Amino acid sequence: MTNYNRWQIEQTGGPEQLGWVSGDLEPQGTQALVRHTAVGINFIDTYIRSGLYPAPLPTGIGMEGAGIVEAVGPDAHLVRVGDRVGYCTSGPGSYAEARLADEATLIPLPDGIDDETAAAALLKGLTVCYLLRKTFVVNDSHTVLFHAAAGGVGLIFCQWAKALGARVIGTAGSAEKGELARANGCDEIILYRQEEVAPRVRALTGGRGVDVAYDAVGRDTYQGTLDSIAPHGLFASFGNASGPPPAVNPMDLMQRGSLMFTRTSLFSYASTREDLLGLADMLFEAIGNGSVKIHINHRYPLSEAPQVHRDLEARRTTGSIVMLPGG
Repeated sequence: MTNYNRWQIEQTGGPEQLGWVSGDLEPQGTQALVRHTAVGINFIDTYIRSGLYPAPLPTGIGMEGAGIVEAVGPDAHLVRVGDRVGYCTSGPGSYAEARLADEATLIPLPDGIDDETAAAALLKGLTVCYLLRKTFVVNDSHTVLFHAAAGGVGLIFCQWAKALGARVIGTAGSAEKGELARANGCDEIILYRQEEVAPRVRALTGGRGVDVAYDAVGRDTYQGTLDSIAPHGLFASFGNASGPPPAVNPMDLMQRGSLMFTRTSLFSYASTREDLLGLADMLFEAIGNGSVKIHINHRYPLSEAPQVHRDLEARRTTGSIVMLPGG
């Protein structure tokens, strides 16, 4: 057994609740010990830390990472020592020098995908993959709305949706972020601090609205999203960055033209290893053929996790963020 350091929380709250601890790790059963070379950052990490998404305490934190398999349990047969792997469905625990994960959740990394790209792309990229290819199969006949288009998920989404031929309308909090989204495939930008989203969407679509609206912001954007969707369109909710949205009133959906509403999760779309690897293959193909470029705009030492959360929640970041062990 080897001693490794990790971040964990004993109680929920602000970034100050992140504590640096150490302990020995030895894989059991079908587990593998993964030594991290890069760790990805996602808004869901703040949900777990704050208690918005309840988790048994104490708990590790962080959903995605990449690294090298250093040891495997006696029943493991899907990965071997020395394999390069990434993951995003292994549960919290990536804010660490190393972690244990069930081998069925580990994704072999192809030679063309480096470790930082994998750590930055897997959770966000697989989320975009299921949103575009499973939740609603987007093609060149569709107009879509995506909130926070300059964020880590947003930049991947805009590129991929544009490659599929869709017309992409995105929202952003500043002109600078809007231009970043536009440079990554967004056709139209709505600066939500300067104009209301729904009237602008209607103006851009000749009054019709969008075929599908993707909303990970939650409470602050819910009503504007609902009012932006064309009859028979879909409201795809997949996050709560501003807090949980209000309860859905079925009559609101009917009165706006028989809308559909779904609250999605990657974990339901990747509940089997076959589904997980299928989504990963589509993501790696999109990265490999140039449809999607992963923008790692911020790198922090692993030791600075609390500051990462402060910057993320203050909307001081764009694109993807990775933490690097050893710093």
